Amino acid sequence: MVKRDFYTVVEDALYTTDAEEKCEKVDHLYDQLLSGEIEPYPDQDVMGVIPAGRPELPRLVSPQEVPRRRLGSKAGVLALVHAICHIEFNAINLGLDAAYRFRQMPVQFYHDWLLVAKDEVRHFRMLAQYLESEGSFYGAYDAHNGLWDSAERTAHDPLIRMALVPRVLEARGLDVTPGIIERLTLNGQDEVVALLKIILKEEESHVLVGNRWYRYLCEQRHLPPKETFFSLIEEYGQTLKPPFNIEARLRSGFTQEEIDYLVESIDL
Repeated sequence: MVKRDFYTVVEDALYTTDAEEKCEKVDHLYDQLLSGEIEPYPDQDVMGVIPAGRPELPRLVSPQEVPRRRLGSKAGVLALVHAICHIEFNAINLGLDAAYRFRQMPVQFYHDWLLVAKDEVRHFRMLAQYLESEGSFYGAYDAHNGLWDSAERTAHDPLIRMALVPRVLEARGLDVTPGIIERLTLNGQDEVVALLKIILKEEESHVLVGNRWYRYLCEQRHLPPKETFFSLIEEYGQTLKPPFNIEARLRSGFTQEEIDYLVESIDL
């Protein structure tokens, strides 16, 4: 078996612009990793911004320009599903970018993030298929690029990436999704509720991956995890606000001490 270069294969998937083609490449990429056809190796980290592949649609606008979604209407539900679908698409690129960019990590790091990308592919497809079943499609609504913007701001350091993307942005999904599920349930949106329950449960494991590697990097650099995290929150202007899904955060690798500090630091 002729081995292909790991980073070249990951780069190809990352740069692919067609959504379904990207999904197929991620599925195949993870299978190649498991079979030993590709294998990560130590190298220099990739610095600077990478223009991750994305289709021409959806049109990207500022977060303030994205219309508010009213879940009492079909259009509002479709807009919500589209917004989450876009988050999942960006999360595919985030998993690929972590595996491509940070090249001095243990082998398990690459297995973890490519498995996360594979999970995100499944989530993206579930939501995209729902949109199509309702006469819509991914790209039909404007979207913002907040998640990927954060990836670009943390491109220079894996510790900062692990701190501010999985532990802030993805953990935020754990916090707000139960409320969305509750509102959708009241509006009889059982099919969407079933999809979001799957995603919510599986996203816990993704935040856990981020927590695991954040703590690994803190230990490697002799940094206190809690103090370092909240210092980075302040330095990068991130906002943490309730509600907090405390049980899900604990299952996802946050410590009780971190959660206590988080809750106490917020003016409830």
